[in-house]
Amino acid sequence: MSLKNLPLEDKELQDLIKDVPTPFYLYDEKAILNNAQNFIDLFKWAPSFINYFAVKACPNPSIMKRLFDLGFGADCSSLPELELSHKCGLPGAKMMMTSNDTPDEEFVRAYELGAIINLDDITHIEAMENALGCVPDTICFRYNPGPDRTGNVIIGNPVEAKYGVTKDQIIDCYRIMKEKGVKHFGLQTMVASNELDGDFIIETAHMLFSLTNKIYQETGVKLEFVDFGGGVGIPYQPEQNEMDVEYVSEQIKELYDNLIVRNHLDPIQISFELGRYILGPYGYLISKVRHVTHKYKDYVGLDSCMADLMRPALYGSYHHISVLGKKNDPKNKMYDVTGSLCENNDKFAIDRMLPEVERGDILVLHDAGAHGHAMGFNYNAKLRPAEYLLTKDGTLNIIRRAQTMDDYFETLRFDGAEVEV
Repeated sequence: MSLKNLPLEDKELQDLIKDVPTPFYLYDEKAILNNAQNFIDLFKWAPSFINYFAVKACPNPSIMKRLFDLGFGADCSSLPELELSHKCGLPGAKMMMTSNDTPDEEFVRAYELGAIINLDDITHIEAMENALGCVPDTICFRYNPGPDRTGNVIIGNPVEAKYGVTKDQIIDCYRIMKEKGVKHFGLQTMVASNELDGDFIIETAHMLFSLTNKIYQETGVKLEFVDFGGGVGIPYQPEQNEMDVEYVSEQIKELYDNLIVRNHLDPIQISFELGRYILGPYGYLISKVRHVTHKYKDYVGLDSCMADLMRPALYGSYHHISVLGKKNDPKNKMYDVTGSLCENNDKFAIDRMLPEVERGDILVLHDAGAHGHAMGFNYNAKLRPAEYLLTKDGTLNIIRRAQTMDDYFETLRFDGAEVEV
């Protein structure tokens, strides 16, 4: 079982946010940093261990800087994510740039910053070289094991995935880059998303360490870093259990000793690219009830919508819901919890048992700290909500203001003011 706690008692939270316009995102700084440090501590045994924070999960400088101060790097998948990490003061050597269908300008900027370029396909070797006019000293390849592994529900079957170099190509990739003069090599993969079974992550470590040996035996390339990607999940539903990451660390260490140390391939830096696991449980979407309606079903209509949190509509995913001030009330009413978007799948919950809800109640959607605000959009001209940080000293700081109509109109042309291309 996983507990669905709030960062403060209901009354304290109600008092703190009483003058804050809803909807908005709230992040718990203390919980995020404690969780991040605990994860780092679990892998103290690993040489130069690093977690490249998945910027896509929560691209907010206030949170990114705090994680970078703990020693995190950045997992970037676009040019703006590279620039955002750079603007946060992160050195390029702590950025991992992994993208697909990569434009030339991303190769160029990653190289200029000194970021690690993680190639997604064998054809990207030539594309990168043409873009740069050279090859970097350090290169990494993203591996897709194809039929050798099964992906999980969210990320899908590796055979169907657009990501990564195939089993038949991976050795040639390292051989080619060695001949081109690359001096430092890494290996990365991503075969799971929001996985709660620790054995899946352990099997990924076994796969990559075994491939490390194969690469060395067939090419003479000795890898310097191995990146397990992301994929460590969080228990969105109360009846789910957290992954036992301590067990995962212990088992990966045993594999490292048996497959890397015994074969004289150490030291190899180990890394992850976790975002959701680091801060997902410590972010909340706070929303106010606009209407409670009774049609063929009973509906709770919020002032937020799927433009603010799209995971339930996109994946059918579960987000726990608390009604502030009613945590001790019986959950004896069944509702669909909806937004105002002009789409019938704009639902945060279907047939959810809650305390009786009234207009003006404050609802908290849990586990929204990652892939929440970041996945938002402007359909129906919905404006993006603000983000707030509950700091370690208990103060509430705004870390992204709400989008305004002026922001939304800024890129448009009015009154015949079109610009000739």
